[in-house]
Amino acid sequence: MPREIELYGVLLPTLLPILIGVAAGYWLLDTVLGRYGFYHQVWHPPLFRMSLFVCLFVLATWALQQ
Repeated sequence: MPREIELYGVLLPTLLPILIGVAAGYWLLDTVLGRYGFYHQVWHPPLFRMSLFVCLFVLATWALQQ
């Protein structure tokens, strides 16, 4: 995995595009789960949301390295 990505002369960390992509996917998944009442079944919804985002970010980063 490269350490930086050059975008119009600006060096960006490699994890920044991954973070943006995961945030967009998480937002969509969170909207769907909220709309169908999934969070009523979860003990602590904010904690679940944070751990879901972390898991998605780790999986995306891990998949990029493979």
